[in-house]
Amino acid sequence: MPDAFAASGLEKRYGRVEALAGVSLQVGEGELVGLLGPNGAGKSTLVKIGCGLVRPSGGRAEVFGRPAGSREARRALGYLAELFRFPGWLRADELLRLHQGLAGSTGGAAERDELLELVGLADVGRRKVDQMSKGMQQRLGIAQAMIGTPRLLVLDEPTSALDPAGRRTVRTLLEELRGRGISVLLNSHLLSEVELVCDRVVIITRGRVVAHGRPDELTQARGVSVETDEGERRFDLGRDEVPELVARLVAEGRRIYGVQVIRSTLEEAYLEAVEGESR
Repeated sequence: MPDAFAASGLEKRYGRVEALAGVSLQVGEGELVGLLGPNGAGKSTLVKIGCGLVRPSGGRAEVFGRPAGSREARRALGYLAELFRFPGWLRADELLRLHQGLAGSTGGAAERDELLELVGLADVGRRKVDQMSKGMQQRLGIAQAMIGTPRLLVLDEPTSALDPAGRRTVRTLLEELRGRGISVLLNSHLLSEVELVCDRVVIITRGRVVAHGRPDELTQARGVSVETDEGERRFDLGRDEVPELVARLVAEGRRIYGVQVIRSTLEEAYLEAVEGESR
């Protein structure tokens, strides 16, 4: 079974500017992969190549084994751009109906109602776009990306305009999509969101992949915190050394109330990868 999305040695140059310098990554079927990197790292160029909106200067990109941008690849993919703008005079239901026609979907009203329900907009189907908050428009954008039941969703900053409640709605939605076997490539600046929901993370900067792996693989243990009757104490030890540490403290007469292995955050791992590449 081919990957939902596969990039191999992707290169892209705009004149003398090298946007991508041999990027390779994969998104497996039913996998949620987060794409991280600073502004100008090449993330949006990579996403647009995957959607067939930009042609690479070298390498290749495929969607379920078909060349990115081909008719078969486009049919399998749903896309939400970072900077999108819907006609303000259209109602939410009308907008989805328009995109159903563009996507060739035959789902009709049932599909539109299901998508609005899925993104938490079931009660605003008759509301015009220009009467919606920016966060509501963002969720409507996710709904239009899902028209036609694509097997791969490419979401470019889908939670950038959302409040905490809206971001939680999107997280729940992404987890449900993964449960349905739908693959997601998520481009986001919100590292906490990526850490919570993504199976794997790919960090790129200056057009190159500088780190990749599961969030727990990218973070590192930073010692152990032990809460005793004398207060909280920190020890520069690994997880495997915790039982011996607890036994020693108990033998010394200490009462143990809690033990926590301290790990670096994804943000710290991200900064180390990006700043290390800059140096």
